[in-house]
Amino acid sequence: MLINFLQVTLNQPTQVEDSLNAFDLAVKGGWVMIPLTLLLVIAVYIFFERFMVLRNASRIDTNFMNRIKDYIHDGKIEAASTLCQSTDNPIARMIEKGISRLGRPLNDINTAVENIGNLEIAKLEKGLPMLATIAGGAPMLGFFGTVIGMVEAFYNMSKAGNNIDITLLSNGIYVAMVTTVGGLIVGILAYFAYNFLIARVSRIVYRLEASTLEFMDLLNEPVN
Repeated sequence: MLINFLQVTLNQPTQVEDSLNAFDLAVKGGWVMIPLTLLLVIAVYIFFERFMVLRNASRIDTNFMNRIKDYIHDGKIEAASTLCQSTDNPIARMIEKGISRLGRPLNDINTAVENIGNLEIAKLEKGLPMLATIAGGAPMLGFFGTVIGMVEAFYNMSKAGNNIDITLLSNGIYVAMVTTVGGLIVGILAYFAYNFLIARVSRIVYRLEASTLEFMDLLNEPVN
């Protein structure tokens, strides 16, 4: 019985598992995967770079405005300006501009503060348009690769005539499917990263507006 079992086992065909890793799969996508990879690298860089910038910008001392109020009430304008210069965040730079305009009409002070706020917001949003472009452009580039792959597949079919072999179509189908998946992956990641960063910017903008109103209310307070 043991001999019969060995004979049956040896006569069975050997199954070799052919695994395909992510790199090999990407290579089969053709040259379209190169710009998609570059877009992915750019998106990742923009996300982490902006994330660090926004995290630092959101670190605002809760007692900052209270200290500014105390300095202005006590007439210590120079101390208030020094505090703003030593604090590295958008709110401090806005308030510093407003303090430097003290003595002028309130409308001029408000305009100066708002201008600095707009500049700070533009700095915070740097790179986000590129991220939005990647979110919309990567899937389109993937679909472009899909069209190329299908054209290649049909071209191989036309060349083969009646002797159509599935292997002739494999390269074109790989390009068509892999580039679609690659474009969607890059686009989805960039889309979520963009909206995450936009939400962080919106929270900072809200705090900028609140601080501007608080500063202007301080200047509008009646002098005792």
